[in-house]
Amino acid sequence: MKAEHLAPIGAALARLLSPHAEVVLHDPATDQVVAIWNPLSGRAPGDPSLLGELDELSESGPDVYGPYPKTLADGRRLSSVSAVVRDEDGQPAYVFCVNVDRTAFDEASRLLAAFAAPVTAQPRALFEHDWTETLNEVVAGYVRERGVTVDRLTRADRLAVLGRLDAAGVLSARRSVPAVARALRISRSALYQLLGDLRKDADADPS
Repeated sequence: MKAEHLAPIGAALARLLSPHAEVVLHDPATDQVVAIWNPLSGRAPGDPSLLGELDELSESGPDVYGPYPKTLADGRRLSSVSAVVRDEDGQPAYVFCVNVDRTAFDEASRLLAAFAAPVTAQPRALFEHDWTETLNEVVAGYVRERGVTVDRLTRADRLAVLGRLDAAGVLSARRSVPAVARALRISRSALYQLLGDLRKDADADPS
């Protein structure tokens, strides 16, 4: 097996993970770097491999090592994985190492953690008259209870939702009809029909 036969694999890995990783092909027999792609570490072909950081490469040893931590000279932290490529006799012929720079991922993790601050309640002074918020909460709560999408709601379901919206005061708000129709994904005429049926049912209720 020749190093040039493995070169397309190294190039493909580097292209996939660029610019966050370097890929290195080592020759364990000479303990030298054979090829390197996207050299974050500044190494070049012919430089020492320093594979002593891995366990002893042997016929009975593992073929994949890691992920294990490494650090560049400028302080950047890496996550590394090494894979042993064996010849026909089962002896280590080459070692592929993929070293991923964790900087971008650590920064993204810190950013996401900052956005995970506890959410406080909505200020009543700002939202007590926001009937659209109530509309969304009522519809979303109902479809969660039923385990269906809005498109799959039956006529009885829509009447039940309208009953909740009416009790919450949404239907008495100005310009609520177009918004309710959009939320239920029906036409205005269909909504007016449902509202008529809802009123009839309410009038017929002896309670």
